[in-house]
Amino acid sequence: MLSTFLSHQWKDFWRSRNKAGSIAAQILLGFFMLYFLVAAIGLGFGMSYLIQEFFPSKNVIVIFNGFILYYFLFDLGIRTQMQELPTLSIIPYLHLNISKKTIVNFLNIKSLFSFFNLLPLFIFIPFSIIKIGTTYGAITGIMYIVSILSLTVFNNYLVLYLKRKSINNIAYFGLIIGFVAVFAGLDYYNIVSVRAASNFIFMTVVKYPFLGLAFTLAAGIIFFINSIYLRTNLYTEELSTKDDKKVSTDYAFLNRYGKVGELAALELKLILRHKRSRGSIFMGFAFLAYGFIFYKAPMIAKDEFGKMLFAALFMTGITIISYGQFMFAWQSTHFDGLLVNKIDFKNFIKAKFLLFTISCTIITLLASFYGFMSYKLLLMHLAAYLYNIGFATVIVLYFATMNYKRLDLTKGASFNWQGVGATQWILGLPFILVPVFIYLPFGILNKPYWGLAAIAIFGLITLLMRNFWINLLVKRFEKQRYKIAEGFRE
Repeated sequence: MLSTFLSHQWKDFWRSRNKAGSIAAQILLGFFMLYFLVAAIGLGFGMSYLIQEFFPSKNVIVIFNGFILYYFLFDLGIRTQMQELPTLSIIPYLHLNISKKTIVNFLNIKSLFSFFNLLPLFIFIPFSIIKIGTTYGAITGIMYIVSILSLTVFNNYLVLYLKRKSINNIAYFGLIIGFVAVFAGLDYYNIVSVRAASNFIFMTVVKYPFLGLAFTLAAGIIFFINSIYLRTNLYTEELSTKDDKKVSTDYAFLNRYGKVGELAALELKLILRHKRSRGSIFMGFAFLAYGFIFYKAPMIAKDEFGKMLFAALFMTGITIISYGQFMFAWQSTHFDGLLVNKIDFKNFIKAKFLLFTISCTIITLLASFYGFMSYKLLLMHLAAYLYNIGFATVIVLYFATMNYKRLDLTKGASFNWQGVGATQWILGLPFILVPVFIYLPFGILNKPYWGLAAIAIFGLITLLMRNFWINLLVKRFEKQRYKIAEGFRE
């Protein structure tokens, strides 16, 4: 039966109305995943060298142990924002002689084939074999691997369970974010050290290897709980209300996002069918050459990231800037229609975030060719990328609620000043100055890598707070919508 489900999913993909766009998206996504997997493999096999480089006076295994639970704690927070529920349109199967257990098993198995489940394998398992196994013996090395696999499975099913529960009660969603935030705060103020606790746990596994099976037991329990919940509420997501049914768009890769994906698909059509919006997006590809102007070998050799930071922010976030600065105005011709249609404004704002994240990811991936100049540029791009999808998107959408100028989409983008006002100029100040101020003290103290880490952490924290920003922007948009609509009528 599982092979039948896979066959139906395969046919659904190939029979979609825009399979060419879906294939292109999957290829791009594949390159993106391959890039990070190669980086993870390099990190895994070079772990000993990197730890000795950054922590020269510390025990390599102690540092490694300390970061295991730290990694999975942040993995939990990131999965909450980015890991999607495995979808299977179950409505056609409900009246057939197919057991719920079979459908649940398919959903559970499908969820394991996730990018988030591959990364820790490449990061932690090579070190467990090369260093732990040779130092403490094969049994201990194997139990480290079992522990890593179990923690990966535990995070996978815990996030899926809580996200399913949060469909009806948002408190479950806040539970994960709150859990991660509390432990991050306790660690920051040195009240409870996550790294010390992680090292203690895994040194205990070194002494008593089979205690690593405790992680396996925890993974089994959360798998069992998740399966019971699915069997009990198998079609809650699909049949809870008429409006919650899964939608189909011309871009199959957006189907998994439901109503948000439908709204994002409509805006993507708008972008590709009009001259000015299309030009603003394609402009981003032209600016990929910007780094050749700012990235100079002497600066790279001296780690002068402060002088090159603007280029990294600009290149990785060019689509956010060029398209986002006129946000809502792109829909000025039919904005009144949006207000009177049955559209959840929360989904409307989420669709903007989704498009920003996708476009920024693609541009950042394309800009990775600068890694041939130096791996340092990739670190700077990663920090800029996290800042852009975490904080810059919020700034752009907030300033969009103050944009009342109408746009004519049929005109080109070159030398076209229609819709440009004070809002667009003011927007650039926080966009550029915030990361500069974050980096500045570290640059003065000659700690450039810590400066990049600070920008990346700031971006990651704001990314994990995305639901908070969405609620804030929805309130702001509801307050400003009639003023915006009045401006677009002029």
